[in-house]
Amino acid sequence: MTVAVQTQTLSSCARAATAQEARYRIDRPIAPSRAGRVVALDEGAADVLSRTAQHDWANARFYVCEAGAGAAGDVVLRGIDGGPATLADELASASVVVMVATNDSGVGGAYALGKACWERGIQTAGLVLGDGTHAGTAAAAAVAALRPHARVLLPSADEADVVDLLSALRV
Repeated sequence: MTVAVQTQTLSSCARAATAQEARYRIDRPIAPSRAGRVVALDEGAADVLSRTAQHDWANARFYVCEAGAGAAGDVVLRGIDGGPATLADELASASVVVMVATNDSGVGGAYALGKACWERGIQTAGLVLGDGTHAGTAAAAAVAALRPHARVLLPSADEADVVDLLSALRV
């Protein structure tokens, strides 16, 4: 038995669910389109990124800003595995830079990264992780430090938001 469905009376959403329209659907996953660089601005963020880097990522690379980075406008990066990295080399192939902080100790690195990305037209995002129990302390200071340097800023108490943000950015 076959049931005929009149597509003229269906809404566009209902029509999209019909077998007739399903033949136009793309069944392959969407390819990652971004070359993301994810940078921890402090040691707490470095711990989070070392766990986050264990997930399967297509084009994301994970780094830690060295202590004292950003003085004189330069940034010293090291890979999450400890290997050295050059900011100019990493930004040359980056389409988005995500800065992660748990406190305001990386304000110099945030400034230098934000400025370098702005000069190159690279999208920036900031994620500040805090436990939410002591407002006005380290996490709030980190939000204030990152606010001028990240086009998108997400304060969060949940470490899983790092994975969610990177997934949403398709890195």
